[in-house]
This record gives sequence, structure tokens and C-alpha cells, in this order.
Amino acid sequence: MKANKAVLLVNLGTPKAPTVGKVRKYLSQFLNDPRVIDINPVGRAVLVNGIIVPFRAPKSTKIYKELWTEEGSPLIIHGEKLKEKVQQQLGDEYVVELAMRYQEPSIPKVLEKIKSYNVKEILVLPLFPQYASSSTGSAIQAVMEVIKNWWVIPELKIVSQYFDRPDYIEAQAEAAAAYNHEDYDHVLFSYHGLPVRQVDKVYNEGLCSDHHCEDAYDRENQFCYKAACFETTRLIANRIGIPEEKYTIGFQSRLDKKWLTPFSDELVEEFAKKGHKKLLVFSPAFTADCLETTIEIGDEYDEIFKENGGEHLQLVPSLNSNPKWVDTVCNIIKERM
Repeated sequence: MKANKAVLLVNLGTPKAPTVGKVRKYLSQFLNDPRVIDINPVGRAVLVNGIIVPFRAPKSTKIYKELWTEEGSPLIIHGEKLKEKVQQQLGDEYVVELAMRYQEPSIPKVLEKIKSYNVKEILVLPLFPQYASSSTGSAIQAVMEVIKNWWVIPELKIVSQYFDRPDYIEAQAEAAAAYNHEDYDHVLFSYHGLPVRQVDKVYNEGLCSDHHCEDAYDRENQFCYKAACFETTRLIANRIGIPEEKYTIGFQSRLDKKWLTPFSDELVEEFAKKGHKKLLVFSPAFTADCLETTIEIGDEYDEIFKENGGEHLQLVPSLNSNPKWVDTVCNIIKERM
């Protein structure tokens, strides 16, 4: 093999199939991750294995069946297409692989494959624009847990976040090009939620609420997920020309009330009750369309919006394997290797 540089793209994961058994296996691995549910280990085991997974698996299976396509899981499909296009653009100096933090293709198996290539450098690129311990942090830790046992450890480089790159913002603008924000009454930027305690842990002093995360992004809050989400929104809105009064930031997929607010589903209901008829929704925390975008926003939020007087909710597709997104990924790689 000519390649002496390896790139590992990592996304969150997906069940192997939309069956109760496969979904249960996925949820168990995902929710037992101490970076995802960061509570006492005994409490986590009881909560996840005794309550959440047994009750949630059958319900989630029905949703995954709605999401599934003839080709399989959209997250895998988009990931493979991105990998192929990035590989093609980079050429044979690099080898590009895709892994999932949970389930298949697994990080240990893909890293074993990379190890067999005997490359000089490895770049780990989690496909999460904004850093969060439960996504980026977990992916990086999983990679390190495998590589630490190698006798020969090649030069290792890691990308923790990239939401403020101009080319990433351009990629978001390209994804939104088919939708004129002026045709909509309001624009919602919906990000995956996190427990407030997880963003609080970012700070050496004080809590997230003690800082200025909604208003500015700087050295002080550079690894705060909430601050990164607000900054991402400002950058995209400024690039597209959406005035500040016309957009709102929300957080979705919460498990309880102690998560980041405002909650996206409640905002959607509120917009409809205010008389908004057309709502445009971005989901910049997701680089590939998945259950949280296609089903949660595209179907469930659309239903909430219409039930409360709205007429049309339009989801802006994720970056998936769009040309400018492929360019961005290649730029990140070439700048670091």
C-alpha cells in the first residue's frame, strides 16, 4: 500500500438492524457509556439496564423502522459516501476509514485494519462540529483505549471541534441554498441537547450559567458545548443573512428538565401558537441525517407545528456528503497531515 497516512472518521453509531434485539444492543452500549450518562456506575447500570433499555427498545425499534431504507441505516449510508468521496479527493497518499462509536463498524475493528497498513500518521476526525464529552470526548477516548495497547504507536493527531471554520460555515450555507429564509416566518436552529451538569463540568471555576455562553465565544468557554452552539448559529446566520430577531436556538432529544434549554419541541409549539405558518429548521450539530433529524424534526416536530396552527415545517438537510462538506473534511485533513 502506498498510503502512509490514515484518517479515521468517527460518527456516533446506529443499530445493525431495526429489530428489538439489535436496537436493545445499541442502546445498551450507548447509554452505559459513562460519558453519556455520567452518574454513579451502580445507579447508571440500574437505570439503563433495568429501566431505560427494556422500555425504550421496543418504542425505538418502531422509529428505526420508519427511518430505515432499502440500503440500510442513513447514518451508515451517508458515512460511507463521505468516506468514498474524501478518499477519492485525497488520493492514494491517504487511506480513509469510517468507524462508529457504538456498534458497527466498530472502532477496535477499524483501528485493527488501520494498524495492518503500517502507516506513519493517523488522524482521528470525529464528525461532531461542536465538542461534547458525550460525543467527541467518548469517541476520542475509545480510540485511545485501543491504541494505547499497540507496541508501535504512530504519530497521532486528533480534531476536537471545527464548527468555526469558514469552510464548514460555507458547507452549511450550501445545504441551505435551496431554502430562502425570507419565505419563512421564523428560523429555528435545533441542536442535540445535553444535561446542564455536563456543560458545567467544562469549567474549572463556576458553572455554565456564570459565563456568557449565549453572547460570546472566547478562550474562557471554548470547550463549552452551549457556547459553541450559539456561536455556530451566529456564524451561519451572518453568512446567510438571517437577522437576529428572526432566529431562535433550541435543544432537542432531552431526557428530563435538567437539560439545556430552551427545548426545541416547546419552541416549535410556541411558534405555531404565535401564528407562524412556515418554519425553517437547521440542525448544525448533525453532519449526517439520522433519527434525530429525519424523524424527530422532520416528522415529530412537523406534527407538533401543524397541530398548533402551523402549516409547513421545513428541515434543512444535513451536510451528508455534499461537495463543500467533502472539501471541508479534506481541508481539515490536509492542514493537519
